[in-house]
Amino acid sequence: MNDIDNLCMNCFKELTDGSICANCGYDNDIQVDMMYLQPKTVLADRYIIGAVLAHESDAAVYAAYDNQLDTLVNIREFLPKGMANRLEGNLDVHVRERFKSSYEKYKTSFINLWTTIIKMRNLSAVIPTFDVFELNGTAYAVSESMDSISLREFLLRNPDGNILWDQARLMFMPVLTTLEVLHSNGIIHGAINPDNLVLCRDGKVRLKSFCISEANTSSSDLEFNVNDGYTALEQYDNNHKMCPATDIYAFSACIFRALVGQNPPDAKSREANDKLMIPNSIAEKIPTHIIKALGGGLQIYPEKRTQTIDEFREKLNAAPAVVAAAANNPEVVERDMIEEEEHYKGYPEYDDMYKPKSKGFKIAVTVLVILIIAAVIAGVYVVKNGGIGKHQSEQTTAPVLETYSVPDFVSAGYTQSDIENNGAWNEQFKISFVADYSKDVEEGIVFKQSVEAGQTVDKGAEILLTVSKGVKTAQLPDVGGMSLEEATKKLEDLGFKVSTVEVYNDGGQTPNTVKANYGMAPAAGEEIAVGEEIILQVYGESVSTTHFDDTQE
Repeated sequence: MNDIDNLCMNCFKELTDGSICANCGYDNDIQVDMMYLQPKTVLADRYIIGAVLAHESDAAVYAAYDNQLDTLVNIREFLPKGMANRLEGNLDVHVRERFKSSYEKYKTSFINLWTTIIKMRNLSAVIPTFDVFELNGTAYAVSESMDSISLREFLLRNPDGNILWDQARLMFMPVLTTLEVLHSNGIIHGAINPDNLVLCRDGKVRLKSFCISEANTSSSDLEFNVNDGYTALEQYDNNHKMCPATDIYAFSACIFRALVGQNPPDAKSREANDKLMIPNSIAEKIPTHIIKALGGGLQIYPEKRTQTIDEFREKLNAAPAVVAAAANNPEVVERDMIEEEEHYKGYPEYDDMYKPKSKGFKIAVTVLVILIIAAVIAGVYVVKNGGIGKHQSEQTTAPVLETYSVPDFVSAGYTQSDIENNGAWNEQFKISFVADYSKDVEEGIVFKQSVEAGQTVDKGAEILLTVSKGVKTAQLPDVGGMSLEEATKKLEDLGFKVSTVEVYNDGGQTPNTVKANYGMAPAAGEEIAVGEEIILQVYGESVSTTHFDDTQE
């Protein structure tokens, strides 16, 4: 893209009618604050800066265009609020004197965070980031620009402002794998909320707005990212520390918002009055095990909360281990329950006459619910078996064969553990697993099923699911000095593709052989994804020079 003078600085489409973009509606005559990079600024001889999209605690976010990849991108510029700005006419960031040492420390945290996220670009719930660099006295992170809407906007478009668990499960469950990997790499998002969970055009839900960890606690010099209803208690100024359970709290609050249609009360107010209310009309549509899982994820104090993503996933899946634990420890069930008022009068207000019930009352209600469920199950059994006291001859003689529709195990990003822990699926089908390499699907995710989704099959039908082993790699052998034929065979036998570049032969080399030193890219010894192209430098025919004596007759 050479001519940028007539382009919209928000979507980078051509302006056809004045300064207002016909494509996105952005006013290109709007004055941009001088503390930000001005539109059409070029960074690193590659990125054209456009409109300012946001200014979060630690960074300004710009729309931008990547001239090298010929595509739209988003660029985060480390520009901590209240600590740094930019003087008019100067690209370099100006840091207030008393914050200079803190600024350098936080800038290092910014670079480390985004360098780590680059390595995770294949995670399904992370917007891919591909470049981090320092310039203008600060640092930049470059990510793909993806069309999306926020979870909050999506929910507001629903008539009731909420959705059912069957729909929510497809949206939320795949994000857990990404969170698990982030936590294992020491990254706590710390600001998960319905604005930072976005639904992209490819159908996946992704996390955005990662900030350095120092921006997610009130004790930092940086502006504190507080999101009422989603910020965990430990992020405020107290003796509790941020941990993976911090993200579990916020993620649970997002599921609560999606299912209930309202934000949970903020953590500070819940510390004084820990009540989460769900209207009966809504609670009856939410599976009991989901209410219990949210109860564990939304515990006020982090040490009492569900501690790991794996444990949280099991609770959401109603894994047998969780069911057994609940049966053996009713106090845990009681602790994790989100109380439901029978005569609920609206959210968040309710009549003073409906006071919290005593512990004994809640245990009695829990026992009563268990008895009712047992009675219903018994009733179903009686109905299915023709009723108590009926003679054999009065019952249906021909057994009815149960059939089920095969779920879509692939599109939702399920792991093998997700499926193994789903009791209903394993009762309906005989599911087995194999593993295979995939260059497109991250390790651990199911990417192929032997029976097509939506097909109706008999109960107990066998379904084979293929789980990704990730990208297959192999160490690149040294083929320097080999003939092209030998080198090509050796590389192709390992699964690599081979292309060649002819290099000059001064007569001292054997034609059609691979250059011995630095003759291949990538270099020998590197661990490379199978299927990648290997470029070999091959000597051409030797060149000889003949001198003609034009003085002879």
